[in-house]
Amino acid sequence: MGDEPSVVWTRPERGTRGPAAAHSRRELTVAAIQLADRDGLSAVSMRRVAGALGTGPASLYRYVSGRDDLLDLMADAATGEIDLDVPLRGDPVADLVALANRTRAVHVRHPWLSDIPPEALRLGPRGLDYLEYALRALADVRLPGGTKLEIVALMNALVAQFARVELRSEDAGSDRRAAQAAHLGETVARGGHPHLAAAMADATAPNPPEDPGALFERTMHRVLTGLVTLPSP
Repeated sequence: MGDEPSVVWTRPERGTRGPAAAHSRRELTVAAIQLADRDGLSAVSMRRVAGALGTGPASLYRYVSGRDDLLDLMADAATGEIDLDVPLRGDPVADLVALANRTRAVHVRHPWLSDIPPEALRLGPRGLDYLEYALRALADVRLPGGTKLEIVALMNALVAQFARVELRSEDAGSDRRAAQAAHLGETVARGGHPHLAAAMADATAPNPPEDPGALFERTMHRVLTGLVTLPSP
């Protein structure tokens, strides 16, 4: 019978076979994050992490079983950058919006985070602390536990999406955005999309353009208010 499946958090820090370990999981994690920060998530491979540490790829298997373990370690280390010592104020929406803002800042600082394949159970020690903090913010909301978990999951999905759009918008450049806006305006003006035309006519574009953080906070507040508001009996 083969070995039971396991995650990196349930295995020893170092393997017991072969020569004495010269590095640690933390060193592997730091090297992987530095590669991803500089060159994107696709740059993170066992070979390149080993090269950054000045060792051979085979030696990394004393610490991790493969690239998935590296991604788990990286995601958890980034989650550890989110300040969970901020006192909760007792307003679940305000507390979750504040947490989402701090989470968004980490996603913008580490663009590769949004490229890690989403897995509902990709939870290391810091991820568990994050989830506990978010659920503590919802402790007084009379909703089932499963619903609360869904709220936190949706909040994190929106964080990742907003960060991705913000980063991609910066890459697109002002000329491309201006061309896209002109195309949209001209298309709507020709008719055929009356509801879109009415919505655009009713919207006022801020001048200068609104800070992405302000848009994120306003949208997140609306979404979370709707999610945590109890339905009328």
